[in-house]
Amino acid sequence: MSDTAEGAGTTRGTGSTNDTGSTNDSGSAYGGGSDDSGSGGGYGGGGAEIRGTALGHAPVPLSVLDLAVVGAGSTAHDALRTSVAIARLAESRGYERHWVAEHHSHPGVASSSPAVILAHLAAHTSRIRLGSGGVMLPNHAPLAIAEQFGTLEAMAPGRIDLGLGRAPGTDGHTAAALRGGRLDEAADDFPRQLAELIRFLDDDFPDGHPYARVHAVPGRVQGGGAGRPPIWLLGSSGFSASLSGRLGLPFAYAHHFSPAGTLPALELYRRSFRPSAVLDAPYAMIATGALAADTAEEARAQALAGALWSLRLRTGNLGLVPTPEEAAAHPYSRMEREFVDGRLADVVHGTPDEVREGLDQLVKTTGADELMLTSNAHGGGARLRSYELVADAYGMPTWHSDRR
Repeated sequence: MSDTAEGAGTTRGTGSTNDTGSTNDSGSAYGGGSDDSGSGGGYGGGGAEIRGTALGHAPVPLSVLDLAVVGAGSTAHDALRTSVAIARLAESRGYERHWVAEHHSHPGVASSSPAVILAHLAAHTSRIRLGSGGVMLPNHAPLAIAEQFGTLEAMAPGRIDLGLGRAPGTDGHTAAALRGGRLDEAADDFPRQLAELIRFLDDDFPDGHPYARVHAVPGRVQGGGAGRPPIWLLGSSGFSASLSGRLGLPFAYAHHFSPAGTLPALELYRRSFRPSAVLDAPYAMIATGALAADTAEEARAQALAGALWSLRLRTGNLGLVPTPEEAAAHPYSRMEREFVDGRLADVVHGTPDEVREGLDQLVKTTGADELMLTSNAHGGGARLRSYELVADAYGMPTWHSDRR
C-alpha cells in the first residue's frame, strides 16, 4: 500500500509527486461541494461503517495487509493458501479487516488480482472485513472496478472495502501492457477516474451524461437496498492525503513504505478534512511492517529476509523472498548493510512484548486511528505465527469461524 503499490519496490515515480493539496481537480469532479465529494448515498452514522473496534488491550483496531508473498522454495499456490489461512486466523482473533494488494510482473508476489483473491477469501470467512490495499485505479476502467466490487459486495454484504491507489504497482512497461499500450491515463487523472467510479457505484450520473444509462451490476440499479463498499484512498505522499481529506474519505497511509512522510501526510489529511456523508471526522489508518516471533533472534532472522528482498527489489533484482539462511549468509556491502539496517529499523519486530510496545509507541507518535500490519517473512508459518502472537500480546479474543 503506497499510493500504493510501490511497496513491492519496482517503481516510485507516481507516488513521489510533490502534492501538498494544491491540485485543482480534487473537488471539481463532484461539483466542488463537500456533500457530493464522493461520499455516495447509503451511508450514515458519521462513519460507523468504516471505524473499527479495538479489542483486548490494543490501543486501536488492528488489521492485516497481505501481499501473498512467495518465498523461495514455495509456489503461488502455497502463498494463496497462506492468505486464506491468515484471513481465517485474523477473523478468529478479532482483527478488523484483511486487505490484499495489487502488484504485477513480480515473481515474489501472488497478489495481482485483488478482486479474485477477495472473492475466494469471502468464501472462507464470515465476519472480517475484506478489501483491496489497494486497487491501482489508473490500471483499470472505473466501470470494471465498480462491477467487480459490486459483485464482492453482493457476495459478502457489508464486509467489503474498496481501497484505491494511483500508482501503477509495477514498472512502466508492465503498466503499458496492462493498459493496452497506452499510458495517457496518468496518475494526475486520478481525481476524474475516482469521480467516475463513485458515480458508477452510486448509479447517479446526471441526465444528459454519456454514461447516464450505463449501470454497474451488481449494483444500485437493481434496487433491493443494494449497498456498495466504502472507498478508502491509499497513499505515501501528500496527494492522496489532501484528496482524502477534502472528499471526507478515510485515508490509509503506507508507513511501511515511506515512514518519514507519515506525520506530514496525516497532518495534511486532518487539516484538509471536510465532513461528508461518509465520515463526520477524519479516520486515518497506517500500514506498518510488523513481525513477532517466539524469540527476538527468530524475529530478526525473518525480518532480515524481508529486508534483503526489499534490497533486491530496489536494485531491479525481482525474485522470491529469500530464506532466513540465505539472508544471513549474504555478503552485504557497506551500502547494502546501511539499507538493510534502515529497513530493519522500520519494521516493528521482536518478541510479542517488544512488538506490542513498538506498535503502542507508533500509535502515540502518529495518532493513527487504526494499524494495518504487514509481514514479508519468507514462510507462511512465520507470518501466521506473527499475527497470532500479536493478538496474544494484546489479549485479543479467540472466536470460532462458521466457515470451513
